[in-house]
Amino acid sequence: MFFALLAAQAAAADPAPVYGPELQGFTYPFPVHRYQFTSQGEALQMAYMDVAPQGPPNGKTALLLHGKNFCAATWEATIKAFSTAGYRVVAPDQIGFCASTKPAHYQYTFQQLASNNAALLKQLGVERAVVIGHSTGGMLATRFALMFPQTVEQLVMVNPIGLEDWKALGVPYRTVDQWYARELKITAASIESYEKATYYNHRWKPEYSRWVDMLAGLNRGSGQQLVAWNSALIYDMIFSQPVIYEFQLLTMPTLLMIGDADTTAIGSDIAPADVKARLGNYKVLGKTVIRQIPQGRLIEFPGLGHAPQMEDPEQFHKTLLGALRD
Repeated sequence: MFFALLAAQAAAADPAPVYGPELQGFTYPFPVHRYQFTSQGEALQMAYMDVAPQGPPNGKTALLLHGKNFCAATWEATIKAFSTAGYRVVAPDQIGFCASTKPAHYQYTFQQLASNNAALLKQLGVERAVVIGHSTGGMLATRFALMFPQTVEQLVMVNPIGLEDWKALGVPYRTVDQWYARELKITAASIESYEKATYYNHRWKPEYSRWVDMLAGLNRGSGQQLVAWNSALIYDMIFSQPVIYEFQLLTMPTLLMIGDADTTAIGSDIAPADVKARLGNYKVLGKTVIRQIPQGRLIEFPGLGHAPQMEDPEQFHKTLLGALRD
């Protein structure tokens, strides 16, 4: 009764659209397919887009891994750019996110999510891929590359989080229950405020509102509690499973692409002032981490934030496709 009242109050105060627990009602830019499988005793379905080359095929596949506050749909411009360049593009929604299943019980690990993606590629007959991960997807892409190096032709990390270990730097731990309580309070206004300040350096474009509505509509729909619970479990995974200590083990050519105005850092909102001041400095983080990657190359986008592929898609995709050709 309490949660129903809470949801009703949030709906009255928030004009954002309302979507189902698997983003029912939200339109994806390309047809959505479902990979059905069993994991941890749960029958799951993983939503994904599989887009054929629109230009002359180059025989390559790009696997796009979205971030925590993103979905496969937010790769729209990247899918179009890569498809036009001759790539087959596979863009999944991870379990617990967006149009995929939100299980009531699931032990979230980056190893588990990487295994899910490997199984999807096998189902699709893809033996090797250029793996591109953004934000939390960058952490997942790193784990995927470490577990399945034979599958990764090239690795690309776009403003990945996890370039620092927040826990080791002094960020307080949140329990899953505390994350859950936080996630239940999410509104379109709070999403926009956070992203404007943290992702876009206080710049905002009207087209970003679609992605705010996507998240807010998912978080305030009929699956609110299940969505919030999975989100809480995922945040615990992100905070407690750093990848920073293993970058030196990557064996494939790796691009680290950084919008240097980004300030994203998990838990910075509850960190002591002296700790918060040291977090999320991507101008420094990119230069520090690239020295740990044996075949790494750093590409910086001065003045761009957390999602350069969305802020300046023309510049970003021209640079990325050129770098992959090189």
